Amino acid sequence: MNKVRTQVTVSPQAHEDIRRLGRPAKEAVGDFVRRLRADRTNRALRLSSLRAAGDNGRLALATLQGERMALLLETEENRFTVLALREGTRAHDELARLTVEINEVSGGVELVDQSEVSANVVALPERPEAPVTLVPGSSTSGADGAPPAAEAPPRSLPVPLFARYDDATLIGLGVVASLLPALGRITDDRQLDTLLGHNLPELTKDVLLALHSRMDPAEVYRHITSQWKADDVDPHDWVQAARRPVSQVSTEDSAVLDALGEDFDAWRLFLHPEQQRLATIDFKGSAKVTGGPGTGKTVVALHRVRHLVEQLPPGRNRPVLLTTYNTNLAADLRQRLHQLGGDDLLRRVDIKSVDQLAREVIEQHPGEIIGQPLGDEAAMNLWHTVCTEAGIFDFDADFLDSEFKHVILAQAIGTLPVYRRARRPGRGQFQRAERDRLWGLVEAYRTHLDAPPRQTTYALIADRAARIEERRMARVEEQIRYKAEHGGLDLIHREAGSGMWLKPRYQHIVVDEAQDLSASHWRMLRAMVPKGRNDIFLVGDAHQRIYAHLVVLGRLGIETRGRASRRLTLNYRTTRQILGSARGLVSHEKFDDLDEGTDSLDGYRSVLTGLSPQFWRAPDWQTEMRAVATLIKERHDRYGTPYSAMAISVPNGAATTQMAITLAGDSFRIPAAELGKDGPRSSEGVRIGTMHRFKGLEFQRVFLTSVSEGQVPDQRSEAYRLSNPDRYRQEQQRARSLLFVAATRARDELVVTWNGRASRFLPDDADRAAFSATELLSGDGPPSGSAAA
Repeated sequence: MNKVRTQVTVSPQAHEDIRRLGRPAKEAVGDFVRRLRADRTNRALRLSSLRAAGDNGRLALATLQGERMALLLETEENRFTVLALREGTRAHDELARLTVEINEVSGGVELVDQSEVSANVVALPERPEAPVTLVPGSSTSGADGAPPAAEAPPRSLPVPLFARYDDATLIGLGVVASLLPALGRITDDRQLDTLLGHNLPELTKDVLLALHSRMDPAEVYRHITSQWKADDVDPHDWVQAARRPVSQVSTEDSAVLDALGEDFDAWRLFLHPEQQRLATIDFKGSAKVTGGPGTGKTVVALHRVRHLVEQLPPGRNRPVLLTTYNTNLAADLRQRLHQLGGDDLLRRVDIKSVDQLAREVIEQHPGEIIGQPLGDEAAMNLWHTVCTEAGIFDFDADFLDSEFKHVILAQAIGTLPVYRRARRPGRGQFQRAERDRLWGLVEAYRTHLDAPPRQTTYALIADRAARIEERRMARVEEQIRYKAEHGGLDLIHREAGSGMWLKPRYQHIVVDEAQDLSASHWRMLRAMVPKGRNDIFLVGDAHQRIYAHLVVLGRLGIETRGRASRRLTLNYRTTRQILGSARGLVSHEKFDDLDEGTDSLDGYRSVLTGLSPQFWRAPDWQTEMRAVATLIKERHDRYGTPYSAMAISVPNGAATTQMAITLAGDSFRIPAAELGKDGPRSSEGVRIGTMHRFKGLEFQRVFLTSVSEGQVPDQRSEAYRLSNPDRYRQEQQRARSLLFVAATRARDELVVTWNGRASRFLPDDADRAAFSATELLSGDGPPSGSAAA
């Protein structure tokens, strides 16, 4: 007789226990899950019943390897959920005292250790009885009728942080009910941080942080609670609760088992309810997801790809494209998608950067010759040459290159009359004579590129690929119309010789880091997939735009307004302290939503807590570099932070070399790895690179150097303050975005340094709060690791 296979899932809180206790605990749970799946009646599993959980649930304890125990919820025959894990001699008692309940908002299974929470909050002193007002002649007067001596006024008692919210409000927003008694005794931020440091349910953490930040309960409900709210929640139905996605880090039993045997990466198994909806929802056409750094936009994009592939009929083609703006990020997407779905998933997905994709389009087109692409510096030099030859010095090279990319190529302008009428929002006013002169420079620029040996630029490659794909899609659409007019017949004589040519390249396209794609890129992508259900799905954030690609998707045939546009607001990577400082960098700027609307970071938040950013000032660059090396060596030696988990941003390539030499010197002997366009050039060592190279990466500790006035923002942008206010504003905003991106790469610690005068972008009190690099190196300053633990 065949045994019924036992199903085992792991709760999000159990996953956190496993992550906290490390690899031995993970291996112990993995071994237990395998044996439980194989035969739940095996006495060697050492399962013991703890207590009933309502009418259709039972809690049990399991003894694992190495003095470890797990708390299990059994809701159906042969179906278990691992709820929590403890180790040591007190493991049994700690698990037995956990309160397990069903959240009335999410419908998920949640647990709280009330004893542990109570031990880590300071109980309020008992409130004395209200003083009695004494009236002469009353029965409380003294024997002689005189009132007794006046009593001392009562002491003012600290007010609980959440006293203004009643229990019904808190529970209605999603706070786990068993935590309410402890919340009534929390009166300061230190206690709240201690509470949040416990393994509390995520919804509870999120709601408490939002309320503490003075967010109105209605806003909390809109931004947070509504994303978790489930239908038909029965607080006594444990079978339904255990099956809800919010109760599991995975809805696939095999995925949990595989993860326990390898690296238990929660990002590839667990999705926040809103992320899950966005990854699987059916859109009528294109869709857009925006959100600040660390909100899981890339995670949603990867899960979206998997969902789209799962809907495909069997086949060997690759009808889904996953793309981003550079090869380094494309390689990272490939690796992460393989983690998510293995070879079977990769076989159905094309993963390329947009520039690689554009180049392949041209290479596959008969008779096309690409030419050698120029680098950024060479392209600038060519503009200088063109201006010198023409004797026209009214326009600088940066402006000419930007006008060429973001106006002429973006709008596919091919003639002077069209350029004379072209829209140029945010680029100042140009009279007809000025446009005529500029057009002459553009034609001279193209002539130089076409001269032997033929050269080109990546912007021109994207434009050429877009034109090829637009013509190709026009033929596809014409073929579809022709077939419809003739009864849907496949007319072989019309398709002879074209083969796959007249079929759309892709059925679905998913784009990561969408804010850094140019209009030419979008024109190409729009022409690669027919308009229809789930055609283009893009994720991005204008606050992180580090290039000048301002596009309006609606004008490029990509409609994402209304319900097709969604926002993510919960940061999973950066602590509240770092995030608060980073938000200040862009809070006064106005950002677009990758279309004709505006975007903001309203509701953007983190449930993580940690160190506040540190500021260090130095008199010169040499002192600053040595101070940074001292801090890094101390983080490594004292706290065990791997060098490869730390990164230094520098202002330019020359500074990269200088910093690497300083680190490698006899005083420090710290290995370093330069961040190139394809990632770090070594697997070991502190990562060093410009802020542009930090895009898409994350590190445990980040050191932002040379955040000095004149460096951030670059002094050259001051030339536009009066002559071109629009461009000046754009340059300032781009510099803020770049610093914002770099700062939010930090998971645990952010250190900001400068020499000379601090950047205007830093907080007003940064200089007053800064430590002295000179005193650090002389040994007279504060302990360098005072805030690094």
